[in-house]
Amino acid sequence: MNYQLDEIDKKILDFLVENTRMPFTEIAKQMDVSAGTIHVRVKKMEDAGIILGSSLNIDYGKLDYHFTAFIGILLTKSNRTQEVLKELASIPNVVEASVISGKYNIFCKVRAKNTEDAKRIIYQIDDIQDVMRTESMISMEEFLSDKNRLINAISV
Repeated sequence: MNYQLDEIDKKILDFLVENTRMPFTEIAKQMDVSAGTIHVRVKKMEDAGIILGSSLNIDYGKLDYHFTAFIGILLTKSNRTQEVLKELASIPNVVEASVISGKYNIFCKVRAKNTEDAKRIIYQIDDIQDVMRTESMISMEEFLSDKNRLINAISV
């Protein structure tokens, strides 16, 4: 489905990006339209695959997960990528995984409590069939992590 965003859709997205839990009635009130209009437009954007659901931003540091690492994964066979991704998805500490070009086949982000916990997770990744080797990069500081920031720059 090819859906063209207009100014109203963009404004609705702006509100939802700012606060995914904002009631449609509140968005409607601030935009001076009916709540039904908001509901219908959000439904159309969901049906078009523009809105894929809603999510929360979690401060993992407050949950004692202070260690973040990025892991480059080199596979013995590229045709095993999907199977390895399924194995990575079964490890809760792997919070992001991407198939990439270049030196590695897969690049992932891991959250851990400390270096000992990270070592356990990395060994778990190393044990996945067809993982030839991994390379770990420790995050010293997360400066920017906002999956929705691009929407603010997209003009209708």
